[in-house]
Amino acid sequence: MDLGQLAELRTPAGSAALAAATELAGADPLAAAMALRSTGLPAGLAAAALTQAELRRRAMGKFGPAAAGMFFTRAGLEQATRRVVARRRADRLRAAGVRTLADLGCGLGADALAAAHAGLRVYGVEADPLTAAIAAANAEAAGLTERFTVDHGDATAFDIDHVDGVFCDPARRRTGTGRRIFDPSAYAPPWDFVVGLAGRVPRTVVKVAPGLDHQLIPAGAEAEWVSVHGDLVEATLWCGELATVARRATVLREASPGDASSSAGSAARRATAHELTGSTVAEAPVGPVRRYVYDPDPAVVRAHLVAELAGMLDANLADPTIAYLYADTPTPTPFARCLEITDVLPFSLKRLRALLRERRVGRVEIRKRGSALEPERLRHDLRLTGDQPASLVLTRVGGAPTVLICRPPTS
Repeated sequence: MDLGQLAELRTPAGSAALAAATELAGADPLAAAMALRSTGLPAGLAAAALTQAELRRRAMGKFGPAAAGMFFTRAGLEQATRRVVARRRADRLRAAGVRTLADLGCGLGADALAAAHAGLRVYGVEADPLTAAIAAANAEAAGLTERFTVDHGDATAFDIDHVDGVFCDPARRRTGTGRRIFDPSAYAPPWDFVVGLAGRVPRTVVKVAPGLDHQLIPAGAEAEWVSVHGDLVEATLWCGELATVARRATVLREASPGDASSSAGSAARRATAHELTGSTVAEAPVGPVRRYVYDPDPAVVRAHLVAELAGMLDANLADPTIAYLYADTPTPTPFARCLEITDVLPFSLKRLRALLRERRVGRVEIRKRGSALEPERLRHDLRLTGDQPASLVLTRVGGAPTVLICRPPTS
């Protein structure tokens, strides 16, 4: 999509094309294009409408029903913050006293829109002209043009003296190709500029990839890793006055549409947030495999807070390099999945296959840490034929390849 097509999609004819394309979203692309063009739509407008309809369909998982009125690019949608995460961040900024926010590299406007919904006045800056135009269109669709305005320009040149908070989500994909950028100095804006923002505006927030090297975390900043329903989605650096702890793992659970806790017809459901904090100085004890194994949430692992979780669960590691925890009792926790161990075996395909056949196991869930085995290849090699379920945990214990046969906790 280009600027001309975006403008055309926002006309009455474009809106009608989008409505027709929405009815065809998910169908065979060639058949859908032919169906739209048969109505007399120009080929370019039909293609743009179909692309937007498909992107809106994919965006439902991040933005909920609001996606139906938004505009997207493929790369922009992939990097855009999930609405439930953006709303929580906006609430924290408002609680910290931020009232005017500069969003440097605002992308499609996901975080800016959440901040504007929370009552903040947001000034967005975006270097790519199409993306800037889309962000402005999304602000209009949300009815937030008085709270969120977008400038097409260089984020490094934007005057931040008139705001009391800064948010920056540096672009980590190359314009045009969409390829990931792994060198922070090649981000846009570059990393040196990003980390220097905290020295200019005391309340600065930076969104980064969850695989961020801990050595890149600025001194004094709070690093938070966020997961949604067990998927690690991002990391955030809270700088200056916003930093309250060294490390934080946040596990978000969003209510499903049918849950009594979610309000009917709500544009965006609230999520339950569970937070684990620490300093990363603590070390988890190492001991034997016990009756229960805990698989920590990836946010806990990436935040290096496994030791803090071990203390909560009265648990230990069985290998100092593997983030599985073992305990004698099952303790409900949002920070880990708990399984009851029925068997502990040194890994042997032949022995494992025989034991599962004896137990009439025909369906297995496979989890792994510290194992080079590919779960699907192992599933194939096991040649399961029974009717019973089981969970397999592939790991190391004391450095030795080990498989744990497990089931849901029974007590």
